[in-house]
This record gives sequence, C-alpha cells and structure tokens, in this order.
Amino acid sequence: MTEDTRILYNDTCPLCRFEVDHYRAAATRDGAPLRFDTLQEAARWGLTEDQAARRLHVLQDGNLLSGLEAFRAIWAALPRWRWLARVTGWPVIRPVVTLLYDRIAAPLLYRAHRRRQAKAATTPPRV
Repeated sequence: MTEDTRILYNDTCPLCRFEVDHYRAAATRDGAPLRFDTLQEAARWGLTEDQAARRLHVLQDGNLLSGLEAFRAIWAALPRWRWLARVTGWPVIRPVVTLLYDRIAAPLLYRAHRRRQAKAATTPPRV
C-alpha cells in the first residue's frame, strides 16, 4: 500500500458505524494507514450520498473499490484481519460472500438507511 486506504461509510447506520469504529480502533492500535470519510464527503469521491449509502466504498492507490473488494482492502490493511482478506479471496468463498453482500446485506442496510431518512424527514424537531 503506497497511500492511505480511505473508507467511505454510512455514519447514520448504527451497524456500519459500529463496524467502522472497530476498524478505526484496530487501525489506531496497529498503525494501519486507514482514513475514514462519511456520506457527507461522497461528492469528493465522485459519488452522490445515495450511491455511497448503497454499499461500502474504499479508495486505495487511486482505485475505487466497493462491496467485498472494499472490505478485503480494509481487512488486508489490519494485521489481525488479514486472514479474512485471504479467505474471502479463495475461489470457492469469494463468489458466495460477494453474492451474500450484494444481494442480501447491502440491500437490507440500504433499505434501513432509507427508512431512517424517511422517519427523520417526517419527525418534527424537538423544542
């Protein structure tokens, strides 16, 4: 890795925030070159906030990665997680995990994000 690995994540998603906070703590502990951007910074990545909210994105060495490839880039940067980057790259495992993320996890998280947005839009501000 010649540059920092930048992670674009949905900070309004409790599960996403929990996971990224874990990666942030591991990066700090291990001195891994991970940097974190929230959805509000999506335009700097050439994405809309809606596009960014649909899946995890990573910018590494000038390449924009998303989905499983984004996770694998993060895991490869963290010493205690490198094994997972390797295992999810195996020919039998990779397509299964990709399918699970692309068809199940990412759509579920995105729908939950849209529900949170809709609720926030209809909830009157507290006085």
